[in-house]
Amino acid sequence: MKQNSNSIEDLQAIRKLMEDSSRFLSLSGLSGVFAGLTAIAGALVAYVFILGKGSFHFEDYLNNLPIHEIKKTNGLLISDAVIVLVVSVLFALYFSTKKAKRDGKLFLTRISKRLFINLSIPLLTGGLFVAVLMVQNQIQLIVPAFLIFYGLALVNAGKFTFDEIFYLGILEIITGLAAAFIPGASLLFWIFGFGILHIIYGLLMYRKYEA
Repeated sequence: MKQNSNSIEDLQAIRKLMEDSSRFLSLSGLSGVFAGLTAIAGALVAYVFILGKGSFHFEDYLNNLPIHEIKKTNGLLISDAVIVLVVSVLFALYFSTKKAKRDGKLFLTRISKRLFINLSIPLLTGGLFVAVLMVQNQIQLIVPAFLIFYGLALVNAGKFTFDEIFYLGILEIITGLAAAFIPGASLLFWIFGFGILHIIYGLLMYRKYEA
């Protein structure tokens, strides 16, 4: 009986080892928390300094501006979003490489490269689609598109890392669709999707895998 028990434990250990070797497990929950805080900070910068202190409904704000001011404001908003993205990626790299080093694992592996590729394809596609929306002045669809394509990227990458990434992606897609159906509140959906959801996800991940 004891031998059978040991055999089952050995099989479970082998199975876990195979699963771990096929997934990237160095993602840190803290990167999600700091990405969420960065997204909220970016939204507040847009609210206070770009949209004239006052408009969470930035589509209406932009539609009431002269054409040259619309282009300028759009440029500032995109710059704000790009800065948020870059800072979030830097946080992700910092905390994840730190976690990999602590766990005695390599950060750059075959699996991490596949994760990056599967994450990048929907993100790049979404970026190009958002550029098309800007050219066609479909302002009300920009934030929904960001959220939906980001969610698709997470779903696509979920099979190479923690299962929670997949479910976060589903929530981002739902948030993006809700933003598309409720025009005029894009900045609030941005705060919820990129900010609050990331913070909740990051705290749960940190508590489950790192604390």
